[in-house]
Amino acid sequence: MTASHEQQPIRTRKPSWLRRRLPSDPAYQQVRRLLKQGLLHTVCQEARCPNQFECFSQRTATFLILGDRCTRRCRFCAVEHGPTGPPDPSEPQRVADAAARLGLRYVVITSVTRDDLPDGGADAFVRTIGAVKERLPQARVEVLIPDFQGSCRALHRVLDAGPDVLNHNVETVPRLYETVRPGARYERSLELLDRSRRHAPRLPTKSGLMLGLGETEGEIERTLQDLLEVGCSMLTLGQYLQPSRRHLPVDRFVTPDEFDHWKHKALQMGFKEVASGPLVRSSYHAQELYSACCQDAE
Repeated sequence: MTASHEQQPIRTRKPSWLRRRLPSDPAYQQVRRLLKQGLLHTVCQEARCPNQFECFSQRTATFLILGDRCTRRCRFCAVEHGPTGPPDPSEPQRVADAAARLGLRYVVITSVTRDDLPDGGADAFVRTIGAVKERLPQARVEVLIPDFQGSCRALHRVLDAGPDVLNHNVETVPRLYETVRPGARYERSLELLDRSRRHAPRLPTKSGLMLGLGETEGEIERTLQDLLEVGCSMLTLGQYLQPSRRHLPVDRFVTPDEFDHWKHKALQMGFKEVASGPLVRSSYHAQELYSACCQDAE
């Protein structure tokens, strides 16, 4: 990778396996209107997820709480950085209402990173989990959480709220953290997953990596082993795509065959379920991954 990542050109000539036809299903516009009316954000929109059209057309979305601005400047992420306000006390109920109107049986909740809040936003997760479970008692809830700057108390509060899956992405291999995730620490993310296992041993944990940032095969394997050692049972692997010229360039496009290789490798290593493919993202087909991993809980 180059020494400077400012104003890097976007690789617009994507390989054929990354090109998708946009669906024309009317459900897509219906979901957009519902979210707009509810004054809600989704990671699908704010992070420019390539699966947004597919997921909205299937009447699913990943709710993004605590606003649409992040306090960190990760160099892979399209979510905007900037001034943030206090948490909206009505947001948890609006998320629950939208989930009910969508008829969701599996609700995924994530957030921007809010290092400006004393609890890192843990209270908002607690209240949103509670609102969804009250409105949709039969629904499963997966939370994709930030690292809360290593706060054990914040993590325990979220775990005690009773989510069905605790997801926290390591995103990349340790060597690339300073470049890809300034402000985050690989060891802190591993510690969060380990603390989750020790505090709520029956709660499945999940993590994910982006490939195509310059990692080596050996580094990927060592990272997967680290995740297994802290009790991670579900894994997602996807292709990094450069959101804008302000972000890191793609080092390489990983082939579908290589993603298949890593899926089989991860399963052999001990992960219970793995979603691996160029367009896989943290919450892509999350319900299916959970069901395959935790059939006894269904």
